[in-house]
Amino acid sequence: MAISSTINKVSLNIADMDRHYYESHELTVAQHPSETDFRFMVRLIAFMANASEQLCFTKGLSSDDEPELWQKTLTDDIELWIELGQPDEKRIRKACGRSKSVIIYTYNERKAKVWWNQQQEKVQRFSNLKVFHINAEGVDSMAKRSMQLQCNIQDGEIYLNDDNSNFTITLERL
Repeated sequence: MAISSTINKVSLNIADMDRHYYESHELTVAQHPSETDFRFMVRLIAFMANASEQLCFTKGLSSDDEPELWQKTLTDDIELWIELGQPDEKRIRKACGRSKSVIIYTYNERKAKVWWNQQQEKVQRFSNLKVFHINAEGVDSMAKRSMQLQCNIQDGEIYLNDDNSNFTITLERL
């Protein structure tokens, strides 16, 4: 018998002073059975860092043809493709060919450094690619089936809090 995904309800208030984006989002996000709480929170952080009315979660881990998040135009063109982890060169090439802009967020520092050392020269040819490392240690303690989160972004830092905890999350450009 297959284990089903966990459905999480997230009430998210974002105040992004860097991009002048101030909105509330009511999100329903599935957490794949193999996805850790930390990775789930990293997906939410990637959403917060790029939030817009058109940005949405995809099938993610369940699909090879879709990223974790994407933003599409009304004509179904992909404007923004967001990946997590350490994708291989073939997947990066595919993403850069299909989307106007691609962002990769790494989150496991040791694995990310090894991956980046291997990929750095290969991916420099993609002008529409940005790679960031998310430093968000301990943020997995916020993961719950029902969450109310406040997110403030200023000077490239993300301040995330709920009723019980506060975290400062940094995005390091690789």
